[in-house]
Amino acid sequence: MSSTIVSFADGSVRGGGVVTRVESSEDGHVVVVDATPFHPVDHTWPDQPGDSGAILAGDQRADVVEAVMAAVSDDGVFAVGADIPVKRGVEGWTWLVAHMLESEAPAWLVPGAEVELVVDEARRAALSRGHTACHLASLALDLALVDLWRKDPGADALGNPDFEGRANQTSRIREDGSVDEYRLGKSLRRAGFDTETFAATLVERESQINSQLASWVASGATSRIDTEGDTIVDRRRWHCELPDGEAVILCGGTHAASLSEFSSISVALDLTDPQLLVMTTTVTAA
Repeated sequence: MSSTIVSFADGSVRGGGVVTRVESSEDGHVVVVDATPFHPVDHTWPDQPGDSGAILAGDQRADVVEAVMAAVSDDGVFAVGADIPVKRGVEGWTWLVAHMLESEAPAWLVPGAEVELVVDEARRAALSRGHTACHLASLALDLALVDLWRKDPGADALGNPDFEGRANQTSRIREDGSVDEYRLGKSLRRAGFDTETFAATLVERESQINSQLASWVASGATSRIDTEGDTIVDRRRWHCELPDGEAVILCGGTHAASLSEFSSISVALDLTDPQLLVMTTTVTAA
């Protein structure tokens, strides 16, 4: 068995394949196909939800609740989602996309069956906008905090001090938006970040971020994913040709093809807990 061939990086939402495995798990039945346009949720960094949609064969249909990661060890252990005991890409495992079904697998859905896979296109587009906006918001956040660093924390994709890389602890993509949490603890202060000034100027920082995002949206910059191969474990990078320079971020998700797909992107910063910054990003589609 080979790792699953995936086509979601180029925006595909339909594709054909051959069923290679049908398994039951605690969460339900899963179907593995040799090739798929479905984007799966990552089991180690579950920021973007997996695609939903359907598997078709003639007039037969099986609804897919979500695509998830699966893996088979060299000694035959099959694991799905959070039950996978190793990080994606580790040697000794074959890496797969599993399609979680809404109900039990129908009799026609068996290994060797030729099927068509169809992704929920509207949901994919909304999640892609949410993911692109998430990256842009993090870059705008880094830019808005440049003056708060007393030490060099490393650079982000635009060459600015990398607050995102230093402080982000969770990121959750949703349809037309995202929620990111940043830990503002002792380790960040030791790294040279001025948390007190940040808290005192939160409103101004939020306004600066939103102004930057409006400028980037107005540019209509192109956005794309470059891949190093066609399997689920090959590295993928998001590229965006911003007026400030090309941003390149290692990313396994899906993205909008252009910032012209957005009417607006805005963020709200919440520092109710002085140790935890919550940034909520909201998209209005064009």
